[in-house]
Amino acid sequence: MSNALEIRGLRAAIGDLEILKGVDMQIPFGEIHALMGPNGSGKSTLSHVLMGKPEFAASGSMLLDGTELIGLAVDERARLGLFEAFQYPVEVPGVSLGEFVAELADAAGNGSYLDRVAAATADLGMERFLDRPINEGLSGGEKKRSEMFQMAISTPKLAVLDEIDSGLDVDAVREVAGLVEGARSDSLGVLLITHYSRILNYMQPDRIHVMIDGRIVRSGGPEVAADLEASGYEALRAEMGLIPERDPLLDLP
Repeated sequence: MSNALEIRGLRAAIGDLEILKGVDMQIPFGEIHALMGPNGSGKSTLSHVLMGKPEFAASGSMLLDGTELIGLAVDERARLGLFEAFQYPVEVPGVSLGEFVAELADAAGNGSYLDRVAAATADLGMERFLDRPINEGLSGGEKKRSEMFQMAISTPKLAVLDEIDSGLDVDAVREVAGLVEGARSDSLGVLLITHYSRILNYMQPDRIHVMIDGRIVRSGGPEVAADLEASGYEALRAEMGLIPERDPLLDLP
């Protein structure tokens, strides 16, 4: 099976502060991989670098279905099949979800796209949201459902889901987990970034990676999440002989 995403020796920095320090990861098509780690470990930086946020200087390699992403603009990455669902989806007053879908349909330029929109609208119960401004006035769970709808109609090759369980109650977490599982496809790879294992209780990720201090320090199956739930990140840090890094902000005058 080919890889939706292959990362090799990825390093990333803002100015002189290096955050990612040699990340290696492969996500085959058809698989869901979870990335866990404590605050400040570099998880969100990885999503920013994948999406091409300009303030990060990156080196190494990030291959999306074999195409190098480093050096490409954000819109080029999106056209190649990269999608991100955000931890805090932004509201877009004045632009309805239906208008947004119509713009995507024009860009796609084929009739099958509209069939896909109709199917996703029915499957996810989005009819009542199409005339409303994007994410405006929606609950946390409704915003995440909207993100999953946008992913479904965009049919990306790689979906980066950045803490989509953040701020949700247990019922909404269960629903979002089901939507992610329902999106499984032989043409899609998923990177699910999360702090906690609770969303993983309602889905079956193929692999779990743990990031600490800008490195992947452990990868494995469901037992990884179970161990973290039982003992926490500091126990893993101690087990692997990792020395806590000094916060560079403490050295500022």
